[in-house]
Amino acid sequence: MKSYSVSNIRNIAIAGHTGKGKTALSEAMLYIAGVTDRLGKVSDGNTVMDYDAEEKKRQCSISSAAASFEWRDTKINILDAPGKFDFAGGMAEAMRAADCAVIVTSAGSDIDVGLEKAIKAADARNIAKFFAVTKVDSDHRDFYKTFDKLKEYIGTKLCPVVVPYMNGPICEAYVNLCSNKAFKYPNGRPVEIDIPSDDNILAMRAALEEAVATVDEELMEKFFEGEPLTKEEIIAGLTKGVETGEIFPVYACSAAKVDGCDMLMDAIVYSAPSPDKAKPETAKNDKDENVEIACKADGPLAAICFKTIADPFVGKMSFVKVLSGKITPDTAAYNPRTGETQRMGKLVTVRGIKQEDASAIETGDIGVITKLSGFETGDTICSAKAPLTLKSVDFPAASLSMAVIVKKKGEEDKVASGLRKIMAEDPTVKFYTNEETKEMVLSGLGEQHLDIVVAKLKSKYGVDIDLKIPKVAYRETIRKKCQVQGRHKKQSGGSGQFGDVWVRFEPHDGDELIFETEVVGGSVPKNFFPAVEKGLQEAILKGPLAGYPVVGLKAVLYDGSYHPVDSNEMAFKTAAKIAYKNGMAQANPVILEPIGELKVYMPDANLGDIMGDITKRRGRVLGMGAADEPNMQELVAEVPMAEMGDFSTTLRSVTAGRGYFTLEFARYEDAPMNVAQKVIEEAKKDAEE
Repeated sequence: MKSYSVSNIRNIAIAGHTGKGKTALSEAMLYIAGVTDRLGKVSDGNTVMDYDAEEKKRQCSISSAAASFEWRDTKINILDAPGKFDFAGGMAEAMRAADCAVIVTSAGSDIDVGLEKAIKAADARNIAKFFAVTKVDSDHRDFYKTFDKLKEYIGTKLCPVVVPYMNGPICEAYVNLCSNKAFKYPNGRPVEIDIPSDDNILAMRAALEEAVATVDEELMEKFFEGEPLTKEEIIAGLTKGVETGEIFPVYACSAAKVDGCDMLMDAIVYSAPSPDKAKPETAKNDKDENVEIACKADGPLAAICFKTIADPFVGKMSFVKVLSGKITPDTAAYNPRTGETQRMGKLVTVRGIKQEDASAIETGDIGVITKLSGFETGDTICSAKAPLTLKSVDFPAASLSMAVIVKKKGEEDKVASGLRKIMAEDPTVKFYTNEETKEMVLSGLGEQHLDIVVAKLKSKYGVDIDLKIPKVAYRETIRKKCQVQGRHKKQSGGSGQFGDVWVRFEPHDGDELIFETEVVGGSVPKNFFPAVEKGLQEAILKGPLAGYPVVGLKAVLYDGSYHPVDSNEMAFKTAAKIAYKNGMAQANPVILEPIGELKVYMPDANLGDIMGDITKRRGRVLGMGAADEPNMQELVAEVPMAEMGDFSTTLRSVTAGRGYFTLEFARYEDAPMNVAQKVIEEAKKDAEE
């Protein structure tokens, strides 16, 4: 395969709200570049980028997909990111490998949350941004309405470059304001025409010149003097502004008909930064010092694994971007996380599901290493002689957890194995066994996300599961002091068993069992004290009300008796458990529920609704105020964790996906009587089953 210098490589993330035409735009570029002989359509299930069976079935992207093509002697790597919030991990992958984001919306659209999130993700990576406005030719679409909304949201950095000429509701041509040329697209092929006389086009040209002039003092002076800027000046100013983040260019197009997409591809070549012109990254060296990574072929090896796939035919596929140095089949792959060096696997480039062998992954380029064991998504590939750790992929945290019910008994290990493989591909999926409730718990970004995981388990690994709301890890404690006897006597031929203890139980503020002794006169020999404590430690694992562990218990052994022949450690251990059982019933046992500290971030307009929802969940609002983000509020509350099972779904619904939250365990406190009674009844029901 042809190799490209770093200056002739472009790494582009295609991101935005679901349904705006991201995958269609990717398909249009591949078709125009001649790497596909037909224009794939999402509705037909024949696109290059949405190749997964679940994507074809649901007609939407659920993971990031990569493809490359050549245009104007430049290699363009496109990373198509899913737009649905449940699959935000895919956007995190695409953004981590990109040097520029093409943020897609459609003509006539308002500012939607997917666009906001894409902008935020690009800003977090400090990469350049283009805007592509698709579906310009569709019925009842208004490019200029959307442009005005974008400008209102983004500000003066927004810069029109390709705009449509509208004859009423019909898009008749696309005008390139940089070159001052207009094109029609009969049968998808550009034909130059005279620039139509149109007030919108004149206003957009003026906006372009004003935006470009802001990046250079000489251009600004020329602009204020009323002199028109030349094509060369505009392109130079545009390129500089994109690199510095002072300009966000906008391109109108129709991905479905491929009209105008060639001009966006030209702009990616001429204006999007190559990897060596993008903002430099920093890494940690082996001394934990920050080191700036220069994108040079002769620099130390530094590559990030930004995505992993378990291909059924090829095996493990590690998608990497080389920031410095070069990867060949002979390169030793050192992993600073594990401290181990692995053999390099086979190198390939991908176009959706198709693969092509590669002799190397050059500086700044994106490629795939097959069967690279010991590396996970987010790991750095470097040289053992110059260890470097790059910033990992910034994946969103899982927000919805459900308990796993295995439909067929005995397939628990197969379920766990399948989920571990899915987690390797999608780090936003979490799976673990709750040691207290003994449930297997699956966590993800939302209901659709977990639905996809369940579907993949069945289709790929042949196991069926159901999901239900997980149990809550309650606790039990006592509120009264009591003194009880525990007496164990057993005689059945030969030596018997005898243990007799008097124990005072009382509450205390900590979680651990406090065991003390006040025995005088040797009524219980000291060598049996550990057996008494051990018996109590085992007993508190199961409380008297609902079988949950007991906390905040102090036990004082103050008297008892023993038999010189029949007393032994087992007898005193059993006596302690009898004392525990007798005492707990008298000490006013109560159910404790876990309380979490909740921090919610939402748009200003949603504060009242979310506050009301938290109150319905028995939450206590501790404070609120403006968040660090514009037009966002932060609300801090304490909420019973048992009430938070569907909060992520509610928050997403109320805020249209803009809200997010963190929830951390804070402490246990007494459950209300009605809640405690319900917990006890459910425990009895489970015991009967």
